[in-house]
Amino acid sequence: MELHSVFLLLLVSALVMSTGCHVLSTRVANEGTNFFVAVDGNDANPGSREKPFATLERARDEIRKSKAADKPIVVYLRGGDYLRTNTLDLVAGDSGTAAAPVVWQAYKGESVRLLGGRALTGFQPVTEPAVLARFDEGARKHVVELDLRSLGITSYGELTSRGRAFDRPVAVAHPELFFDHRPMTLARWPNEGEFAKIAGYPATTDPKAEFGGLSVGFYYSGDRPQRWQDAGDLWIHGYWAFDWANSYEKVASLDLGQRLIKTAPPYGIYGFRKDQRFYFLNLLEELDQPGEWFLDRKTGILYFWPPDAGSAPELLLSLLDQPLLKLTDVSNVTFRGLTLEATRANAVEIRGGANDRLVACTIRNIGNAAVIIEGGTGHGVAGCDIFDTGDGGVVMEGGDRQTLTPGGHFVENCHFQRQGRWSKCYVPAIRMAGVGLRASHNLIHDLPHCAVIFLGNDHLIEFNDIHHVALETGDVGAIYSGDDYSFRGNRIRHNFIHHTGGVGLGSMGVYMDDWVSGTEVFGNVFYKVHWAVFLGGGRDHQVANNLFVDCDPAVQMDARGLDPTPQWRAGADVRLRASLAAVPLPLYRARYPEMKTLDAYYGPPGGPAITGEAFKGIPPENNSLVRNVCVGKWLGTHWHATPAMLRQENNLTDASSSLAEQPNDQSPATDFELKQNSPAWALGFLRIPVEQIGLLKDDLRRSLSFGKVPSVPATTMNPQ
Repeated sequence: MELHSVFLLLLVSALVMSTGCHVLSTRVANEGTNFFVAVDGNDANPGSREKPFATLERARDEIRKSKAADKPIVVYLRGGDYLRTNTLDLVAGDSGTAAAPVVWQAYKGESVRLLGGRALTGFQPVTEPAVLARFDEGARKHVVELDLRSLGITSYGELTSRGRAFDRPVAVAHPELFFDHRPMTLARWPNEGEFAKIAGYPATTDPKAEFGGLSVGFYYSGDRPQRWQDAGDLWIHGYWAFDWANSYEKVASLDLGQRLIKTAPPYGIYGFRKDQRFYFLNLLEELDQPGEWFLDRKTGILYFWPPDAGSAPELLLSLLDQPLLKLTDVSNVTFRGLTLEATRANAVEIRGGANDRLVACTIRNIGNAAVIIEGGTGHGVAGCDIFDTGDGGVVMEGGDRQTLTPGGHFVENCHFQRQGRWSKCYVPAIRMAGVGLRASHNLIHDLPHCAVIFLGNDHLIEFNDIHHVALETGDVGAIYSGDDYSFRGNRIRHNFIHHTGGVGLGSMGVYMDDWVSGTEVFGNVFYKVHWAVFLGGGRDHQVANNLFVDCDPAVQMDARGLDPTPQWRAGADVRLRASLAAVPLPLYRARYPEMKTLDAYYGPPGGPAITGEAFKGIPPENNSLVRNVCVGKWLGTHWHATPAMLRQENNLTDASSSLAEQPNDQSPATDFELKQNSPAWALGFLRIPVEQIGLLKDDLRRSLSFGKVPSVPATTMNPQ
């Protein structure tokens, strides 16, 4: 086979993940065109190994001239930091072809970083008496300062109102400080991991009101704010009404006498509930422990308490307010082996085009999301490490729900940790929307809320290892979808979901919320999850061949579609009926025949609709539990549901003696095997391929950090 054919297979095959990919791509490049870029290069150079370019833009412009040769092109980036003050913007004319792709990659064995921030040096002890007096006595000898203006940094950005649960647009993050590649904490009270509680709120005109009015504010307890000299840029973050809906709000007024806080518009959508959690942030006086920092935007002075005064690791301030990479209508372009770091915006944006790849990259310390993919077909993120993003990890939108044409985007073999540092809720490691997208073999952990959210049809979520999620929120699922009867054909297979957290209402492993229907949950391992699989009023789910160990319970179901109260009846009657009207029903009914059973409750297409008093709600019919194995609690039903509403066949619900090994908190997926004499086999249980779950030790992954994730304690669950 010719090398061009091999390279084609590598780039358009599933995931560019075959053994020897790096070697082959280099060999092919030698037959095509090579360009070199180096931090000490010169854009007047020809871009050769000996005389490299200095900038990525110069290489991009040369690619545009060279593509007429119809040969593969590789741009080798030599080691070093490429300081970015603007986006590398690629358009359709920068595309490769299937036979002649374009690859941007780190030179073999060299570390390459696209950097949106500045390294900070020159910190000095704080000596100004008036400033020192604002610190706690124990902090005064530890806090250092740096005048950013002395480094030519004069634009400091602003904190913005954030919170996806309130449908606010995503805004570019404020500048952040990173020490030794980890984000530092903006000075706050109470300190990291702690919260204050809403003490109450001013009386409303409605004595039965569940929440306080947004415009009248809420009360806090204690006199801590008495010590704050300047609250002009004071912010608060909280879960104001529910444990799954947070936001950051600018304080409009702080009444120390009444202990009353009022926030500035735009307001949230729920109000303030007594005893909900919140904290203050962006206060110089609260810089009182290692790792905290504060930027005085009036003077340009940054104050910081280094976590380790005896070391001198890199200290970065993120400045770039644009993506590091932006691809618009670009096809057959790969970025490989790069580190993308310290932008306040998204790291990578891909819109339109086809078959672009981001492989073997590290994306960390990002203000918004790591990768945004909108439209196009067949884009992929593979073998990447994605850490510490302010919003989500990878957001994929693709396919056509009007024709059920798949988009083909995928995320595979990626390691996600600490997404949602700022927005917290509904900014998962992986978000999938549209038709026919895939998330597989990923390791996802240490998230405040969801790990994976999917919306739409025919998505595949398989072989992922998900743990220690829902660490700060409640009523949340590790894998989540909801609110549409037409979201069908989705498969959740062979995942290991374990050690989830949760406050208030706790957490779920697979959360099928608000009537979403038609999901296959097959061959997963659930260990120490609150409600492992939760069916929230939906229909036609297949929960089969799963292993549940020490869950509380394995399966929980409700029948909220039968609730007669106005809120829930309107949801089933109005909102879900509208979502059905938004898709071509003949196509959907042919693809998903179970949808025809809704005719008994809504009325048939073209016939008289069942509305008004004639509409009595919709039960959760045709959900099946088949060939599952359970150690611990098996089934719970509530909210109008009964066990009789479920089809249950060949489940082994008392399998405590069937496990080959007794698992512990350090057990990998491979420890969850059944004994050869387990009764489950006679019931038709199929072995779960646990050895395939999680990251793959392939050619991409060997070049990155790989190994056992350090254990962290699970958040104590407090289900109501």
